[in-house]
Amino acid sequence: MDTLPIPPMKFNLWGTVDEAKPLGSSTRSMLGTLMGVREDAGATAAREVDLDAVTLSPVRLQDADLQAFADIVGAAHVSTDDAQRAPRARGKSSLDLLEWRAGASHVVSAPDAVLAPGTEDEVLAVMRFCSREGIAVVPFGGGTSVVGGLTPGDTDGSRSFRAVVSLDLVRFDRLSEVDAESGLATLGAGLTGPAAELLLADHGLQIGHYPQSFPYATIGGYAVTRSSGQNSAGYGRFDDMVRELTLVTPVGVMTVGHASPASAAGPDLRELVMGSEGVFGVVTRVRLRVHPVPQVKRYEAFTFPDFATGVAALRAVKQTGTGPTVIRLSDEIESSVNLSSGDKAGESSSPPGCMCITMYEGTEEHTASRHAETRDLLLSKGATSVGEEPARHWEQGRFNAPVLRDSLLDAGALCETLETCTDWSNVSRLKKAVGEALAGTLNGSGTMALIMCHVSHVYAEGCSLYFTVVAAQKGDPVAQWRTAKTAVTRALTENGGTVTHHHAVGADHRPFMAAEIGELGVAVLRAVKDRLDPDGVMNPGTLIGGDDE
Repeated sequence: MDTLPIPPMKFNLWGTVDEAKPLGSSTRSMLGTLMGVREDAGATAAREVDLDAVTLSPVRLQDADLQAFADIVGAAHVSTDDAQRAPRARGKSSLDLLEWRAGASHVVSAPDAVLAPGTEDEVLAVMRFCSREGIAVVPFGGGTSVVGGLTPGDTDGSRSFRAVVSLDLVRFDRLSEVDAESGLATLGAGLTGPAAELLLADHGLQIGHYPQSFPYATIGGYAVTRSSGQNSAGYGRFDDMVRELTLVTPVGVMTVGHASPASAAGPDLRELVMGSEGVFGVVTRVRLRVHPVPQVKRYEAFTFPDFATGVAALRAVKQTGTGPTVIRLSDEIESSVNLSSGDKAGESSSPPGCMCITMYEGTEEHTASRHAETRDLLLSKGATSVGEEPARHWEQGRFNAPVLRDSLLDAGALCETLETCTDWSNVSRLKKAVGEALAGTLNGSGTMALIMCHVSHVYAEGCSLYFTVVAAQKGDPVAQWRTAKTAVTRALTENGGTVTHHHAVGADHRPFMAAEIGELGVAVLRAVKDRLDPDGVMNPGTLIGGDDE
């Protein structure tokens, strides 16, 4: 009997059943008034889908395959049970979640087996067996992909595979080395964000990386998707923190990165692994830059009269280098519609305008100086202070929004997010283009669209734009959103935006990779894959396509 842990998130929800949140009365009223969704829908938390009501694809592996896997990783770490296959069959995009709601008549493609190797030698042996036998391998960490990065693919261009296995990194869960003097630590790729922080806290250290997926996402997932956390203004993106990575590929094991802080010995191969999304191999260990747990935190929130004024102020903060740990700016609509406040979602007591949140971590003296300098600069650029309470409230609820999406979907609403990055000089143009693309396609499907935007990651040259979209489900909601997503991604590529800032590529953004990096760039990635994964078994259909695309 297998002893594999079942992933904590319910297969058809973001999070667990206990985390499910009801919609606030203002949100239900908004859905009914603006979008034609009946007001009493969604009054309770998201419904639980019974696994018995779902039809998974049949297991295609032979007994000989399963015995071979058991010989490699141990029989206790191999499973074909539906309870294990379902939570590893999809990520957590709205399209993924809607598929679980389609009913038993719809067959959900699932991995044919789940494997949990415990060593790099076992990972390598699994990959070599799968390469010989034509079995695709989909790495699994926290299961938080929102871009189709986990959907089992049994084809990749001209290649086809007779089965798919999910390779779970859950047993790579150790803190194996700490160098507090240098500020470095080596972590197993299967550690979740909270587990990693708890292990480091025993040494007085932290990573300080808090994406919205933090409760469930893993160290390896952070690396291979180029994750960006909410504290990025202070600590940088996750790829800024990575010193070394161990990558197991079907042709061998390699460590990329340097044994010293910097090197000029050729191109930095970390850049090939970070963002590779499992198409070259599996990251098993990550050596990170870490820092002491902060002594204090300071908070202050501000409002701006309009989004453009707020954007200009954030630019000044970043280019001046005043040093907040968190700085984020919501546009007028997002500021007035709070989708992260639990049972009060949609109800806001915030002052009018655009809400800006700032937070500062470190020593008493350092946070005080950074806070004062940032505050003075923001006030000089048109901000009005509204005290620390809105910033503290944001911190307390910052992981809640994805949970509320489940209730919105069950209420008959369509809710999804997308993000991009652009130069400061292009923010207004890009935001307008995204809004027009979303409104045009969704209005055309027969619904009003509520489009919210915020800036949560800033750079000297530009910033991210993160959009949340709420509309009524009309007809086939999967086709409805795919139409909108195609239109808006095209608008991004035609108006100076990236196809993604931190959600990664997955299957959803793959058709736009040539627009992002050029045909020659795509060919370079394919050449690397052909060298490291000559039989193409690693996460097919993700990041880069087959030769026929």
